[in-house]
Amino acid sequence: MSLSTTTAARWVERWERQQQLYAVDREERFEVIADLVEHVTRDRAVPLVLDLGSGPGCLAARLAARLPTAEVIAVDADPLLLELGSAHYGPALRYVRTVIGEPGWLDALALERPVDAVVSTTALHYLGTRTLRGVYRELAGLLRPGGILINGDHISPDSTKVSELAIDIGRRRSERTAVPLVEDWDSWWAGAAADPELARLLAHREDTGRPHCEGNDLTLSGHVTLLRDAGFDHVGPVWQVGPSHVLAALR
Repeated sequence: MSLSTTTAARWVERWERQQQLYAVDREERFEVIADLVEHVTRDRAVPLVLDLGSGPGCLAARLAARLPTAEVIAVDADPLLLELGSAHYGPALRYVRTVIGEPGWLDALALERPVDAVVSTTALHYLGTRTLRGVYRELAGLLRPGGILINGDHISPDSTKVSELAIDIGRRRSERTAVPLVEDWDSWWAGAAADPELARLLAHREDTGRPHCEGNDLTLSGHVTLLRDAGFDHVGPVWQVGPSHVLAALR
């Protein structure tokens, strides 16, 4: 039984709302990432873009709308989120289920040409430092010369004191701009579990298991070092609000 577009739209909309709790100025971050991808691919007829840890594809769908000739691949490990996105956004995106960083994870993408841009938002902090080092190296190998890796995530400044300031600035910014939110991560999943139409997908999610969350405590300079070691020639932050950064790395 296929997931209805009405159900998918409802749960993707709820996903968007709860994610606002976890990313300061989320919409502006998405716009900045799209600006970067558009800049780097402006001379490409059919850009190839990967969104890693895409969830249902909220950022990927925005990129596809901004770049209508692009091939955009949404990559995630969660079958429920991928199915919700596929039913909601339709053929605008290609969805691939794979666990980022596991041996052979890139094989599932079935890529036939170099990638123009890899993006990720609020996802790569789940990877351990050793795993992330390997992922950065693999992505450098996928990208064409002049291609870009963009990581929008919670990335702390190097100074502990400055990091404390950034966190407070981010909190204040959220309080000034946020709309009233009634849902968080746990309540979204609890609500999904209570929806009979999602039962099959949730069962499949439990059967296939969920990737282990190692996590890392890399500061900004830690990410920059890993990216340069991986083969990226030009690395640095291009946007920041509080602890929320957009980090760009060019091949």
